[in-house]
Amino acid sequence: MVTDVHAHVTVDTAAQLARAAAAGVDRTVLLSTRVHPEQAHTLAEVRAEFARLTAVVGGAAAAEDEVRAAMGEVVRALDAHPGAAIGFASMPSALPVERLGAWFEPFLARPDIVGIGEITPPPGQAARIEPVLAVSAEYGGLPVLVHGFAPNTLEDLRTYAELAARYSSVPLIVGALGGFHALDLVELAAARRNLYLDLSSALQVFAVSAAAREVPDQCLFGSNTPYGDVVAARHTVEAAIADPAVRTLVLGDNFQRILAG
Repeated sequence: MVTDVHAHVTVDTAAQLARAAAAGVDRTVLLSTRVHPEQAHTLAEVRAEFARLTAVVGGAAAAEDEVRAAMGEVVRALDAHPGAAIGFASMPSALPVERLGAWFEPFLARPDIVGIGEITPPPGQAARIEPVLAVSAEYGGLPVLVHGFAPNTLEDLRTYAELAARYSSVPLIVGALGGFHALDLVELAAARRNLYLDLSSALQVFAVSAAAREVPDQCLFGSNTPYGDVVAARHTVEAAIADPAVRTLVLGDNFQRILAG
């Protein structure tokens, strides 16, 4: 089953999933978002949405009602498209540790919400994800997707790897192939079996090739919709990975293994 492990819910989920089907994707993991660049039509509107995105990835705290509303979009999409979509649960970045379990419980009680993410710690503060990994471990080791692109730093990626070692039952997925530090991330993953690489938004096709060659069992297909396109992402994987057996692992089998526990 081909699975896109990194797609943010858009304002037109039906069209989004139709595009996924055109790429041969059977199942899409929908992530919440407070930014919708796909609905921008003018340069000024695009700039406004990306200014919001810059604030989000830079660590700006979100009010609980904003995150709850964003998760509401995910839940409605899952209800409308059973089978074609599954979801991950997000959280307010400033939520106190003692409230994490209560926050996640109603979302993780749903059979179609199978992980946590995208978690986006401020740059230089990747250690802040540790309480989330603890929650995942309590639920038997749910996959956790973390932001891996800029402004996250190489030290953040190293911290992710250290935390993966500490929480060996948790599949920790680093988004966007680590951005500018893709090859460093591949080396980190080679030393840590539960550190997985989301191949979406890869900056160079050779980085995808290197990842699939060095850690084929730890690579996951993703599109990073709406910042990437699922059809283009599928073509990138097929261009970068010649071995059909490895391609099958990357496109779906690795993620299926994660879900199977």
